[in-house]
Amino acid sequence: MAKRINITNKLSFESNPVIVIGDLEVEVRSDAETMLRLMGVFAENSELQAVGEALDLIFYPEDVEKICKMEKDGKKLSANSLMTIIQSAVELVMGENEGEQ
Repeated sequence: MAKRINITNKLSFESNPVIVIGDLEVEVRSDAETMLRLMGVFAENSELQAVGEALDLIFYPEDVEKICKMEKDGKKLSANSLMTIIQSAVELVMGENEGEQ
């Protein structure tokens, strides 16, 4: 008989985390399937192409719209800041910045 091990208790089935951007709170999709697709997006595309696909994968459409419409002092969100949002969301999902609030 083949060796068998039960890892059920080692697995995590949690609700999605939330990232806070000023007054805006957006849910970050954190399921395994989404993260695997996200890794593929960055592996197969240029960074610029990957940004749009990444936004659509990790945030819900209504939240993407809110993020892209963000302004401060009449100025729109920069492309660099958009990348920071994506990177921070991925770090949150992967547990790299759990202590921040």
